Amino acid sequence: MTHPHPDEPPGREAVTEETLAQWRATIAALQAERDSLAIVAERLAQDYDEDPNLLDLDEVEDDAEDGEASASPLTILAFDDDALAEEVRTMTPWVDHILLGVYGQEITSGRPWCARWPEHDEALARIHHCWLAWQELTDPRSGATGPSVWQRDHLEPLLLKLRSADGPFTACTTNPDHPHHRLLPALPFTDPDSLPTAGGAAAGA
Repeated sequence: MTHPHPDEPPGREAVTEETLAQWRATIAALQAERDSLAIVAERLAQDYDEDPNLLDLDEVEDDAEDGEASASPLTILAFDDDALAEEVRTMTPWVDHILLGVYGQEITSGRPWCARWPEHDEALARIHHCWLAWQELTDPRSGATGPSVWQRDHLEPLLLKLRSADGPFTACTTNPDHPHHRLLPALPFTDPDSLPTAGGAAAGA
């Protein structure tokens, strides 16, 4: 009767290149999440250093009762230049290693992508909103179904829109070896003559 060598447990699967690639992708995703959370933590620490009363819950409650509490806008399209630059810097590791690195798949004409995505306003807004949802729904307080809800309600619609043939990246190259970036032309503004007037008719009628 033969016995397995102690250094080779029975049933142990061989490590393949595919397995190594999966491990690398998982490690990269975890590192990206760590980096994003570290940047957020650093930013919160800086805010607290600048204003030690930032976490004074009694003061926050008093302000809310007085109607004086003000909230920052959630959509990145409403950020000023400094806040915009910081927010994009914070979420870029997540975009590179989680959104594209894990879920992006191959770049083709049917699934385009643009490495200069922050310059596409629609893409920037949609990615930012998805990132905010990811932070909330991958938090342990969201429960075990949080990540699945994020994938179903936020990630999949985002990828379907961004990477469709008529999405914001449609004018950019689909070959990563030959990068090309072009913004779509701006649509015309609303014709002021088409606006209704107090009398009920259009202004130019």
